[in-house]
Amino acid sequence: MLRLPTLFSPKPLIFRLLAAAEVRFAHRRAAKPAPPIPPPTPPRPPQKPVPFTVHGVTWHDPFSWMSNLSDNVAMRHMDVYIEQEEKYTEAVLATTGADRLQRKLQIEMAPRMASDLCTPPVRWGPWLYYRRMEEGKQYPVLCRRLARLHEEFISYSEPSAGFDYTTGKRIEQKLLDYNQEAERFGGYSHEELSEVSPDHHFLAYTMYDKDKDCFTLSVRDLTTGSLCDKPRADRVANLSWAMNGKALLYTVTDNEKRPYRIFCSILGSGKDDILILEEPDKDAYVNIRNTKDFQFVTVNTFSTTYSKVYLINAADPFSGMTLVWESEPHVHCAIEHHRGYIYLLTNAARGGVAVDSHYLLRRIAEASGSNNWESILLEDPGATIEDVDFCDTHMVLILKEGKTFRLCSIPLPLPVDFKEPVHLAALRPSYLALPKHVCQISPGPNYDYYSSTMRFIISSPVMPDAVVDYNLSDGKWCIVQQQNMLHERTRTLYGTASVANNINKSSFSQSFGTIHEVNDLDNMWNELSEFYACEYYDVSSNDGVLVPLTVVYSRKHKQEGNPGLLHGHGAYGELLDKRWRSELKSLLDRGWIIAYADVRGGGGGGKKWHHDGRRTKKQNSINDFVSCAEFLVNQGIVKENSLAAWGYSAGGLLVASAINTRPDLFRAAVLKNLVRNNS
Repeated sequence: MLRLPTLFSPKPLIFRLLAAAEVRFAHRRAAKPAPPIPPPTPPRPPQKPVPFTVHGVTWHDPFSWMSNLSDNVAMRHMDVYIEQEEKYTEAVLATTGADRLQRKLQIEMAPRMASDLCTPPVRWGPWLYYRRMEEGKQYPVLCRRLARLHEEFISYSEPSAGFDYTTGKRIEQKLLDYNQEAERFGGYSHEELSEVSPDHHFLAYTMYDKDKDCFTLSVRDLTTGSLCDKPRADRVANLSWAMNGKALLYTVTDNEKRPYRIFCSILGSGKDDILILEEPDKDAYVNIRNTKDFQFVTVNTFSTTYSKVYLINAADPFSGMTLVWESEPHVHCAIEHHRGYIYLLTNAARGGVAVDSHYLLRRIAEASGSNNWESILLEDPGATIEDVDFCDTHMVLILKEGKTFRLCSIPLPLPVDFKEPVHLAALRPSYLALPKHVCQISPGPNYDYYSSTMRFIISSPVMPDAVVDYNLSDGKWCIVQQQNMLHERTRTLYGTASVANNINKSSFSQSFGTIHEVNDLDNMWNELSEFYACEYYDVSSNDGVLVPLTVVYSRKHKQEGNPGLLHGHGAYGELLDKRWRSELKSLLDRGWIIAYADVRGGGGGGKKWHHDGRRTKKQNSINDFVSCAEFLVNQGIVKENSLAAWGYSAGGLLVASAINTRPDLFRAAVLKNLVRNNS
């Protein structure tokens, strides 16, 4: 199922407040500071108090009008106020002299922030799929080319190694021009779903329709390039192919944007789309996806009281649904199929006993009922399964041991009969090469189920994201795309260079399996740890719980009295984003300390860690963040009165609450997309 990647375009963090703070600190150190210029007066938005009562407590919100998006008058007031805020910010920066620093930062960051002109080609069957930008156009173009014609257009010259798109365009097939889609949808192009059929003949995709405020489904014939007459539907949330591309299943939402219906459309047929399922429970949400071999469509239904997974035979989508899994609500349930067995990765309770991490089960696909599952692995208290991906020849586990990530390949098929769960070492695992300080591993598209090469995105606080292809049959790997921060370390793109596996031996690898070795692995990664240090601390929160804290700084500019920026999120059980960001280089090279607080409510510490920082326990997240801030100052890592905080989305709530709790700790804050939530 082809969910094609979008062009990587990181959003800049200019940090105007931080720039202003840095200039202010520089003025304080001056021997004869200039007389201060009176600061401009901040704008004051209109106040229209509205009473709210919750749990018997009433208060008045003078700014609730800002959330009324349907009130045109209120939104005009909002536009005026935002413009006043922007002018006020510019005036403050000019008053402190920070406008010059801002311009300098923008000039520094611009070359690093340039988007890639093309995504790494994704191999699926005979085709390579990719998106690329065209000169002077606002939106990308989705293209493909035959893999067998690809090699003759590879350039091996430095520094611009890779596919020669100028001459290679003659073997290229344009599938979808999003600039033309923008014309269809009122000048705006935003795609949510994009699925190529398994026979490579059709593309199903959804585009946002501003007038309808929903995503609209279209199907394009890739042979002729024309739009199919049907299916065309509004409020579409999920897509899955059936009958080897001859049928398309899709879910639609109700007026509350709850996915609740599944339809099946036979392409080329004049008949109406057939309703397969309608979920009457107002608290239940329906989600569909293909297994990677396109043998089944999985139907996940989630509600406040249960989680269920059904299978639909993709060869006969009208044959009904088979219930294969049922558990308590609010759990993760991911199913894949491999040669007659279905595999389940879940963190549901086992035998009525709650668990803190994921585990792996399997059963025969044709077995009836939802209780015929067998455990595969014995629980290892030192390692947890974060994710899993499959191809026809291997299963790859993303593991975590303490703060260390591992990428583990296991040959398939597994033994037919498991009398009892086994240790991982019994499954002949191989551990794939990884750099130091990995903070996140994300499976790539990996659409080609019958290929033994799998793609992963490797992230680190001191290394730009690396898109890596691993050949699971021989252990070789290659970086197919990675941003170059240092000109002397140019990376060859799109698989023209590869090396065998190598990772340092450890007690983990010695206990659990095979390691492929070559010399000097560290030089193969575009790692920046030679220039930027990454350190880890366990900080005691107010209740004694140890909170992981990651600290990054420039080895050259580390000194007493560094300013610092503390980042936190702590919501939805999601991993804190600690990936290298090119815009942070300008802060690091000026002596800033960048710190990441893995507070409760986020991911990485199991289900209990998430639940201990949500809803009625949200105060734990705030206390954890404050404790990390205190640690940075008390240990002299960050100078007193020189600490800023940074949070986006639910992290904005965390940072704002921490500042309200301890306003003396923070001198500035960067809040992005602050929302109310019950995370």
